[in-house]
Order: sequence, then structure tokens, then C-alpha cells
Amino acid sequence: MLEEHEWDELAAFLHDFIGRIKKVREEKGLSLADAREQAGLDALHRYRELTGFVETNVNALWHHRLSLFGPPCSSCGKPLRTPRAKHCAECGVARSQ
Repeated sequence: MLEEHEWDELAAFLHDFIGRIKKVREEKGLSLADAREQAGLDALHRYRELTGFVETNVNALWHHRLSLFGPPCSSCGKPLRTPRAKHCAECGVARSQ
């Protein structure tokens, strides 16, 4: 999971993803699928540098932002699904305030 300062750095690679795909297709004449793969390599590489984890799906990076989740459950320790969650989706325990 990425903290906000890490997310800000990675988001620069993700926000113009469609523009990167277009540029790669124009420069290299690749198919759409191949251009998508090439365009995501910079973001995947930076994510690996930040976390040490090898992610292979560039779209999955959008879900690795810590602020999207709530605090850890007081019972099982799993993060709550949203910052406003009232119950843990994993074990069902009500959120402690």
C-alpha cells in the first residue's frame, strides 16, 4: 500500500496513461494491447522501486493507495474497506471508535 507522498509520485505515471498509450502506438506502431503493456512499464517499475513488490497489472496500482481504506480492524487487523466503514468485511466486528 502506498502512503500519500508515494501515491503522488506514482500517480504522475498513471494520470496520462491513455496519452502514453497513444504515443507508444505512434512511435512504435504497436497493437493496442502491446502499447498498453509498454505504456505501463514505467509505472510498474516505479511501484516496484517504492514497495519492493512486483505488480504485473498497471490497472491494479489504482487500488494500492492507503487512503482509500480505513484503519485496521481492532479484532482481526485487516484494513477496513473504506475510511467510513462501520464494520469489518473480513470478520464482521463493529468498528471501534
